[in-house]
Amino acid sequence: MKASRIAAVGAVAGVAVLTLSAPAFAHVSVQPEGEAAKGGYAVVNFKVPNERDNASTTKLEVTFPTDHPLASVMPQPIDGWDVKVTKSKLDKPLEMHGKKIDEAVTKVTWTADGDGVEPGFFQKFPVSVGTLPEDADELVFKALQTYSNKEVVRWIEVPQEGQEEPDYPAPVLALAEASGAGHSHGASDGGAEDAKSDEDAEKASAETTATADSGDAGGTDTTARVLGIVGIVVGAAGVAYGVLAGRRRADA
Repeated sequence: MKASRIAAVGAVAGVAVLTLSAPAFAHVSVQPEGEAAKGGYAVVNFKVPNERDNASTTKLEVTFPTDHPLASVMPQPIDGWDVKVTKSKLDKPLEMHGKKIDEAVTKVTWTADGDGVEPGFFQKFPVSVGTLPEDADELVFKALQTYSNKEVVRWIEVPQEGQEEPDYPAPVLALAEASGAGHSHGASDGGAEDAKSDEDAEKASAETTATADSGDAGGTDTTARVLGIVGIVVGAAGVAYGVLAGRRRADA
């Protein structure tokens, strides 16, 4: 195959890959910082790219799931954006840290007080959420993206397993299996546990240092032995070479 033909095929393939992958980058999506473990807390980012060449994204409305309501929802402040948190009464109250909660956040709305997300850019909207459900593998957040020209794009179609991705898929947060620390949100349960943790950390540090010192000494010993063996091998090779050279001169 000629080089020109190979180049043409490569160019076509590249265009095809870009064409197929481009829509995935244009969707409003949600991703955790780290992982979102069942029964725990997480910080998630709603990523909003601007799909238009002649308008800016000036508003984002994210609807939170009511089938698995989240008792704690705290948006992070973002320069240039006003945020509004909407709560609604729950049909079935939640129990959290021994307290019953009869309302939960059902919507978070960000509105630009400036230019918003301009063409060619994207914006992340971080939110701390919890407690994540233990009886679900994912959470669906439906979103509305409003542009400066008043156009509204509705990212509300729920992707179905085994089917092609819809044109306007809703952001879906995948939940990881809970681990031993998955139910914690960074708060300590008591001073005694803190002290024990500090003591354990000091012991671990001391053991690590001792192991490192021992390893250094062993490494020096090993290095010396290796160098000695290498010297012997090199010397033997030199002797052998001298003997062979002497034989060749004698034969000549």
